[in-house]
Amino acid sequence: MSVKWREQAAGWTDWLIALALGGSALYEIWLHPIFDEGIPGPRLTNTLLFLFISLPFAWRRRVPVAVLFVVVASTHVQGEFFDTSDQWPLQSFLALLLAFYSVAAHGEPRRAIYGGMVAGAVVVAMALPGLFAGENPGDIIPAWLFLGAAWLMGWTLHKRRVQAVRLEDRAAQLEIEREEKARAAVAEERARISRELHDVVAHSVSVMVVQAQAAQRLIGAEQTELRQQALASIETTGRQALVEMRRLLGVLRRTDADLSLAPQPGLGSLDDLIGQMRDAGLPVEIHIEGESEPLPPGVDLSAYRIVQEALTNTLKHAGTARARVTIRYRTDEVELEVTDDGAGTGKGGGSGQGLIGMRERVAIYGGVFQSGRQDGGYLVRAWLPLDADRP
Repeated sequence: MSVKWREQAAGWTDWLIALALGGSALYEIWLHPIFDEGIPGPRLTNTLLFLFISLPFAWRRRVPVAVLFVVVASTHVQGEFFDTSDQWPLQSFLALLLAFYSVAAHGEPRRAIYGGMVAGAVVVAMALPGLFAGENPGDIIPAWLFLGAAWLMGWTLHKRRVQAVRLEDRAAQLEIEREEKARAAVAEERARISRELHDVVAHSVSVMVVQAQAAQRLIGAEQTELRQQALASIETTGRQALVEMRRLLGVLRRTDADLSLAPQPGLGSLDDLIGQMRDAGLPVEIHIEGESEPLPPGVDLSAYRIVQEALTNTLKHAGTARARVTIRYRTDEVELEVTDDGAGTGKGGGSGQGLIGMRERVAIYGGVFQSGRQDGGYLVRAWLPLDADRP
């Protein structure tokens, strides 16, 4: 339900309340008394007074304090036309109840308090002469209690409504913050992947430049000048690429400026990784299916990072668990599967950035990534396509 529709529905409800109060009063004044006594007093005067009592309720949400004062003043004037031994007409009493409720439910808190206190004092003052004249307190004091209860009910509902709005706003703010953190995590992970892939590509380009230089030295005089020019072009292009990548690295690498000094790991380093996990208290089994072949450097690095992050998540979040790593080599892809049998009772307090990083690494190569609970544990599975020109 939209906010605009709710506001329209509330407005129509207020008009229906006003028409119901006024219509029932006019029916009793002009047609037939609902109760035996009816509404005493001149009909025309009562008609005008009930119009003043009922019609303001069409604006009870917009100006509740004004509506309360108008209703109290109208009922006070109306009381002057009745015998002091008589009670308020039913419609008048219902209007007072609704007015006290409305000022507490829809008014600004400070105005609701002061307005309720002033109106309550006026109502009490209206009844004091009757009490001093010997009127039965049982006909007056319960009415005061009902009016106070109506105000208190409106105040309680107002507080709950305000609290509900604050909770909705807080939930919306938390959702915005969660999305911002997710975007920041994606950007950070992409920057990290870019830094790592830079080292892989830089190494390959460096080898290309060295090979081009060596090939030029080995080409004899009988070789055509065209081949020498081609090799020289390869060397020049490779050097320019290295310069541009170093410039890019200066932008990406800030806190980890020495990252390129460390060799980049791959699936060949899994034994060391699994040994570290076992030393940390996580039993890990590894299974390899298919014929292990050298992978493209970028794919090899991403595959290692995915397994590393999946095992780290298991160690942090799965509690007491056992892990299993399965590597499946195929002709056109490599499949990674990391499963555990933990109940997810660990105290890692993760933010989900590990899964974001794995998903980003797979997306770079156009692969498929899956994760989620399965068979009482957790599953991470990734398919990484292989280039046709593998090393």
